[in-house]
Amino acid sequence: MSDLTDGFSTIICVKDLVKDYESGTETLHILRGINFSVLQGSTVAISGQSGSGKSTLLNVIGGLDRFNFGSVEVAGSDISNLNESELSSYRQRRIGFVFQFHYLLKDFTALENVMLPLYMMGSRKKDAIEKAKVLLSDMKLENRQGHYPSQLSGGERQRVAAARAMVNDPDIILADEPTGNLDPDNSALVAELLYAGAEKWGKTLIVVTHNETVASRAKLRYVLENGVLETEDLSEREVL
Repeated sequence: MSDLTDGFSTIICVKDLVKDYESGTETLHILRGINFSVLQGSTVAISGQSGSGKSTLLNVIGGLDRFNFGSVEVAGSDISNLNESELSSYRQRRIGFVFQFHYLLKDFTALENVMLPLYMMGSRKKDAIEKAKVLLSDMKLENRQGHYPSQLSGGERQRVAAARAMVNDPDIILADEPTGNLDPDNSALVAELLYAGAEKWGKTLIVVTHNETVASRAKLRYVLENGVLETEDLSEREVL
């Protein structure tokens, strides 16, 4: 289990974060001094236009992408100080990823896809299977455990991916457009179960999404525009 037991601790602290990309002779300024913090166990939604840098921000927090300036502290440690081996361990132990595409292994069943990361980290096979079964049940897939990805619907595959993201008991779940390829009904179900799973297991959840229904479930909402992250102003939204 996580060593972070205080539900009110700041688990993520981003300060003056700058991320640039070089494109030929041009420098693209993607993130222009991002500042925000996230409490352990909180849920955060980040919206913004395509190409605004939302996925880049998630990749930086998840240790998939380096940044130019600033700092990103996770559980009190600045991840910019980690080498590649340490970053790999950080991703395995601290972070669970859910992407727009599920990235399930096609020759493995839903149960095997979920239990495999925990088993590869050294857990006993029996324990990994039992944990995977619990998580798949949380995702209402108890009757689909023996099915291969090709035998599952798009929504079911995303729910398997969500279960897999939680199996290593990470502190943080990073979800990048997790419902982007789904119809409205499946989007709503995946969002409901993803948020419920994060709450049940005490995970910090950050979701990048264009979907208002998915974003509306978060406790905190931000919009990323012109490389700057701002708290989303909900006062101008129509109240139905």
